[in-house]
Amino acid sequence: MVVRMRSTKSHRNNRRSHFKLVAPRFSVCDSCNKPRLSHGVCPHCGKYRGRVVVDVQAKIDKKLKKQKDRAKTGAK
Repeated sequence: MVVRMRSTKSHRNNRRSHFKLVAPRFSVCDSCNKPRLSHGVCPHCGKYRGRVVVDVQAKIDKKLKKQKDRAKTGAK
């Protein structure tokens, strides 16, 4: 089927004016006062709404241990 009336550039651009990207909104963590995404766990302290959800220090220790093991074996 063929489009009968062609859309002009201005009509097309007016329609597309609402397709813009929006930057993420940040809020301040209550416990460590660092920026974090709203409705999400703080990546610095691992708390959400005053409760510890993620053990951040354990994650860091695990990552360091894994790096040491890779260095011993010589793999990248």
